[in-house]
Amino acid sequence: MLGPSDSPLLVSSVANLWIAKAGAVYPSLGMSSRDFDTQDEVVTNPGLDDDEPEAFDLRRARTQTMSIETHTTLRVRRVRISAVSGPDQGRELVTERERVRIGSYPSCDLVLNDRTVSRCHAEIQFTDKGYLLVDLESTNGTFLEGRRIERAYLAPGASLKVGSSALSFNAVDEEIAVETDREGRLGEMIGRSMRMRQIFGLVKKIAPMDVTVMISGETGTGKELVARALHELSSRRKGPFVVLDCGAIPPNLIESELFGHDKGAFTGADKARPGAFERANGGTIFLDELGELSLELQPRLLRVLENREVRRVGGNSVRDVDLRVIAATNRDLQREIQAGNFREDLYFRLSVINVALPPLRERRDDIPLIIRQLLRDPQIASSHGAKRFSEQAMGVLLSYDWPGNVRELVNVVQHVLTFAEGDIIESIDLPARFREDEQHEMPLILDEGLSFKEAKESLLEAFEKEYIVNILRQCDGNISEAARRSGLHRKSIERLAKKYDVNAKALGK
Repeated sequence: MLGPSDSPLLVSSVANLWIAKAGAVYPSLGMSSRDFDTQDEVVTNPGLDDDEPEAFDLRRARTQTMSIETHTTLRVRRVRISAVSGPDQGRELVTERERVRIGSYPSCDLVLNDRTVSRCHAEIQFTDKGYLLVDLESTNGTFLEGRRIERAYLAPGASLKVGSSALSFNAVDEEIAVETDREGRLGEMIGRSMRMRQIFGLVKKIAPMDVTVMISGETGTGKELVARALHELSSRRKGPFVVLDCGAIPPNLIESELFGHDKGAFTGADKARPGAFERANGGTIFLDELGELSLELQPRLLRVLENREVRRVGGNSVRDVDLRVIAATNRDLQREIQAGNFREDLYFRLSVINVALPPLRERRDDIPLIIRQLLRDPQIASSHGAKRFSEQAMGVLLSYDWPGNVRELVNVVQHVLTFAEGDIIESIDLPARFREDEQHEMPLILDEGLSFKEAKESLLEAFEKEYIVNILRQCDGNISEAARRSGLHRKSIERLAKKYDVNAKALGK
């Protein structure tokens, strides 16, 4: 974070966006002199109107103004399929979809009005080895360079024949400009920092593309909110949005939750039940905390992603699914791959585009904006009246490192609103861990013998325990209410309570 300055500062910045593997999408950032023709002024106190009184004025604390204008480019690999001859000569499809179906049925991606073409004739799949042409048991066969095939990899400029239609295939690399978002909003998320506006612009650009997305970031950074925004801004927004928290489901049930089960598949399966993939058909499935998925289940998940079909536990029939897959993790999956805990081919399949969310401590200037949005919520305003933070209290919040990120900030605001009596919230109203005098009594204990990762996990566990105790106490032990307030899944609350031996019922007394 840049320090105070008395004069405006012109900054040339490079976006911290992920670069996907070869053959997928490559976000990069470029700047030129024309970018400064219309400068976008970003004040370090975003969202506070000049005509609105505020107890704490961040502009007085940090007078720096940054004039920044950047643009991002996505390098996208698309396919172009052209009808060279046949009834649809001249028809062309250009798409970034990972699976392209060719046939006479209207739901196919490339629809051919050719009576010799089957309803679902062939499919082109994007794999880690290249583009794979698969015949879908067509009546008249699929031909590549004059030879009938069942499965074969395609070279650029390949000639295909389906029915009486000759097609040409090409992979096309294309750069797409991604403008930095000017609104500072994405669904339920808000942020005027440059990094967040770059991410918002990226998400809005890739949402309609219908490609698989991997969202990474620490716990509480808003990964599910990004996934929901991707769904709501896509062509699948009228379909279901199904969330599956891979870390909150017992290992013996995760397979059934993912793929469903038939009646009698196991003890207690008294009726058939569709899994998350079937329930998400036509829409989007969000696989949260994917890094928690066992190594034994990863090959089956990979097959579903590649074939877009599921077989229920205990079942024999296969069901086709048409959906978008978005995954999220707070783990470093590259390290997990090196450690042998995660399959590289599965990672490749899921990370066509990567969106990396920054922790709250790396975008502190968004803290007043997020708090202001929370205080303006109609339900909160009607329950607690007009509230504002004093300069001292806001300063304490700005200097805190927020290991639980935005989720922790929301919880702290709710805690303060519950217990603060006056209209102005003082530092004494903040939870104990924020008060300097109590921090001296309860210093942060770090074991220097631990690695950075181990020390960080130790501190995170301390936060998780305090958080789960506080939220359950505020909700009188009501797990459903705690889940609603925290934004966590009910099963996540139960898992954390079990992990730290917290008795929810006892806290409700």
